[in-house]
Amino acid sequence: MCIRQTELPGIRPLFASLLYRFHEVADFYRYPPVLDSAEAAAREIRFDPRHRAALTAELRRQNEGCGPETAANLDRLEKPDTVVVATGQQVGLFGGPVFALYKALTAVRFAAELTRRGTPAVPVFWLATEDHDLAEVDHAWVFSPDGVPAKLRAVTQGAAGAAVGAHKIVDADLAKLEETVSGFPFADEAAASAREAYADAPYFADAFRALLRKLLCRFGLIFLCPMQREIRRLAAPVIEQAVARSPELTAKLLVRGRQLEQAGFHRQVRVDAETSLFFLFENDVRVALKKQGDAYRAGAKRYTHGDLLARLRENPSAFSPNALLRPVMQDFLLPTAALVGGPAELAYLGQSAVLYESLLGRMPAVLPRASFTVLDGRAAKLLDRYRLTPAECFVPAADLEERIAASLVPPELHGAFAGSVREIETAMLRMERRLSSFDPSLHASFSLSAGKIRYQLEKIQAKTARESLRRNETAQRHAAYLSSFLYPNRSLQERVYGMLPFLAQFGGGFVDRIADAIAPDCVDHQVLTL
Repeated sequence: MCIRQTELPGIRPLFASLLYRFHEVADFYRYPPVLDSAEAAAREIRFDPRHRAALTAELRRQNEGCGPETAANLDRLEKPDTVVVATGQQVGLFGGPVFALYKALTAVRFAAELTRRGTPAVPVFWLATEDHDLAEVDHAWVFSPDGVPAKLRAVTQGAAGAAVGAHKIVDADLAKLEETVSGFPFADEAAASAREAYADAPYFADAFRALLRKLLCRFGLIFLCPMQREIRRLAAPVIEQAVARSPELTAKLLVRGRQLEQAGFHRQVRVDAETSLFFLFENDVRVALKKQGDAYRAGAKRYTHGDLLARLRENPSAFSPNALLRPVMQDFLLPTAALVGGPAELAYLGQSAVLYESLLGRMPAVLPRASFTVLDGRAAKLLDRYRLTPAECFVPAADLEERIAASLVPPELHGAFAGSVREIETAMLRMERRLSSFDPSLHASFSLSAGKIRYQLEKIQAKTARESLRRNETAQRHAAYLSSFLYPNRSLQERVYGMLPFLAQFGGGFVDRIADAIAPDCVDHQVLTL
């Protein structure tokens, strides 16, 4: 079963137009979001062989021990005609939300399809270790066999404001994880994978990579951590160009922001005259670099344009790109033909396109990651029992209870309500016609009274449904289960729950089922029953 992305809660208009009405956003993206575009983008790539050789050598070092499939892909990447399908994610606790796994598998699937079509491609996963918002990565959500959500939180060591890649995990809350998923058929295996990845107080990136590597090594996924010294050295030319042209690039972003607004969209990332596109690492803390007149300021420190260029040449690792420049740096480093992302990321790229054009003269195709709601057997049976679609469960818990309650009203009472409503509507229509012919001025007064009558009828129907639900405690439990499993915290399942409870429930076959369900020509949200 598929659900159009436009039917999901919280969809971004720019993302919706990109997927379904590309003509509305053609001025903001180089290509439509289809795999044919990746083949076109691949033909535009001109990659320095020396850069490719240095990049591959560094990726071999970062992916040491990843297995023969990844080693084979690194061999392919060394060849001059091989391109990359790139994706990435913040390095959240226990892999972050499960859509990180979906992203990785989408990149794997698209790279394989491009290769099959005659464009050699390998999947690369960018570990977003530079982000400094620890609160976004230091927790994970899991669920129990009863569908009860539980939040796990890591205890960490690291300077406030430092990049998350520099934070060490002292306690990963493994005991609570094991307690929550106990009772699932594969709980022991899932917990063992977590213990193995999070042993010995690892850093966020190390643990994240270890967990995904265990699950995905046989797919040949290549991991890239951008905070490594050699990566920063290789990225230095595009960063230097962005620093040197910062006022010009900011001006272009301001124009693009106005163009988006004139087209009926909003600016995905705020840009103003002070925007510089960079952060600086000051004593390991990531500080926004702001333009002030002819100079720049990072915290209490002031820099001239020349100061910044000198510092960049001395220490490339001191510079960190913002959300709009980061993908450009990535695709300068990599021969990227396609970039796989979620709704927010692909919306950002409508702004980043002006940076791609100015700094690279090319841009990869942007392709949506596969999107899933997973149903277990219990959820599938409950949806069938209460005649609900999954999309009808993407509502607040109280609203879902109302829907289930309505299905519990006895059929004869439903019929009585329907018959009574028809009779009352017919009687009110006759009365309205007679009053209008007697005195038209009474029409407005009667319409108001008729509205009140309809409101009271709807109110007693809702009360009847709630009473049915109150009498049926089993249905209340069912409503709670569907709500917490399919729409936890008023958000899609894939955006909240991590991968571990699914692995505990379905075993390693979960990864294979997701991989098999990814269709390169489908941009819709899929409902997958396991």
